[in-house]
Amino acid sequence: MIIIPARLASSRFPKKVLADIGGLPMVVRTAKRVAQIDKVVVAADDEEIIRVCKEHGIEAMLTSTTHKSGTDRINECANILELEENELIVNVQADEPFIETEVVKKLFQRLKQLQKDKREFIMASCYNAVNEEAAQDPNLVKVVLDEANNAIYFSRSPIPYNRSGGATYFGHIGIYGFDKKSLNTFCNLDDAPIEDIEKLEQLRAIYHNKPISMVKAASTGFGIDTPQDLQRAIEIFL
Repeated sequence: MIIIPARLASSRFPKKVLADIGGLPMVVRTAKRVAQIDKVVVAADDEEIIRVCKEHGIEAMLTSTTHKSGTDRINECANILELEENELIVNVQADEPFIETEVVKKLFQRLKQLQKDKREFIMASCYNAVNEEAAQDPNLVKVVLDEANNAIYFSRSPIPYNRSGGATYFGHIGIYGFDKKSLNTFCNLDDAPIEDIEKLEQLRAIYHNKPISMVKAASTGFGIDTPQDLQRAIEIFL
């Protein structure tokens, strides 16, 4: 299952999930892009999002307005839907209207492998290589990996620090996957200080020593974080 968390009152860019991109609201365009892969439900915090989704044939469910992160929001949705503990759930951000279907499919494949490996905690995400200029952008989250392709740390800063001049940078693609049991476990972990400092929810898992398996995926898509990003997206459809 794919669950898309959608919050109307974004602090940096209010109502951006309803912004028009090529004749479709952003959240609708994102949902339609991944609908061929698996069942899609939008987990929203406002009736306006619910109404817009339903007008375009997208299933949507009202969730709390007080969730700290999108992952907490999709967990509420999964609980309302009474999904089985082994159900695989992918969190696709509502502001990712250009997310490639191959990226989502690769993530599902990794989740299935983690289940076969009988991992106690199943959480995975994606990354790709980025250049040094892109690594300086705080809106592009960077990740450092261990030898097993698990995440060591995520940051808005360029990591690793390029002291020797030979650094390779990996950009985090903001898509997450869990099984239902692990999703619930994640959302019941105590908040992590580093999560609040960086404003990156995935650091909650790292802080509590829960592995995040990372999948390398080619991607040229981009999230809509600013009005400038929105203008760039609109121009693609002109």
